[in-house]
Amino acid sequence: MNFLITGAAGFLGSSLANQLAREGHQVRGLDDLSTGDPKVLAPDVHFTRGDVSDRPKLWTLLQDVDVVYHFAARVSVQESILYPRDYNAVNVGGTVALMEAMRDVGVKRVVLASSGAVYGNIMEGSLKESDIPNPRSPYAVSKLSAEYYVRTIGNLWNIETVSLRIFNAYGPGQHLPPSHPPVVPHYLRQALRGGTLVAHGDGSQTRDYIYVADVVSAMVAASTAPNIDGLVLNVGSGQETSIKDLIRLVLEVTNSTANVVYNTQTSGGVSHMKADLSLTKDKLRFNPSIKLEDGLRLTLQRDTRFK
Repeated sequence: MNFLITGAAGFLGSSLANQLAREGHQVRGLDDLSTGDPKVLAPDVHFTRGDVSDRPKLWTLLQDVDVVYHFAARVSVQESILYPRDYNAVNVGGTVALMEAMRDVGVKRVVLASSGAVYGNIMEGSLKESDIPNPRSPYAVSKLSAEYYVRTIGNLWNIETVSLRIFNAYGPGQHLPPSHPPVVPHYLRQALRGGTLVAHGDGSQTRDYIYVADVVSAMVAASTAPNIDGLVLNVGSGQETSIKDLIRLVLEVTNSTANVVYNTQTSGGVSHMKADLSLTKDKLRFNPSIKLEDGLRLTLQRDTRFK
């Protein structure tokens, strides 16, 4: 099959691109390199630097493509609070531009990388796709808006669409910006350096952490699965882990005695996140296989930054 991946040089996009290339598919990648690195892509991934809103470039890249994977987005919750207009321009405007280009060229399926953040703060139980979204950040709003645009334009122009709400993905190669880094690689780095692990809130808030290889398996399945047009599907581990337990596991796998500080004067964010995977397992035959402790060890082994 022929694929186009937007955001192909990023953490999830590059992992998917390399997997599809290993399977023998023709893979094109587009990325503006605002955070991505093309050196992480396999040589047989055909990479183009560019913006996802550049419709003439999209028209060229979309020729003869069977499925588009749309990862191109800004992804920091905290940054989105400071720059909501930028998040709307990239995450929403870029999605609309891509859908218009797909309509123009005649590509028939798109898989959107959405986020579990769209659910907001549901206090107990697993998060189901039927739950009413309640986004609590501009980032989450932009992802929910992208879902609606993808589905609506898809319905109007006969494009098959599926949005995968990815929960807290982690693994080797995850981007570590100087401000507001993802918690898993940040804690691993701090533990290895003997630094301090700072948790916002009291550490009781929970998250659903999913290893990158499991995300990729769900993404691959979504390219050919039947009867998923217009659906939203959760992609998580189906397990919830408190920040306290994550810290405990990080200290164990790194054999670290780093200090831990709980900053109870700041918010820990959404209090509870756990994906209900019933629909995803049914539609994609998805079965996440990597437990958090094992995923942390794999990240340490495979990410050269932690050597």
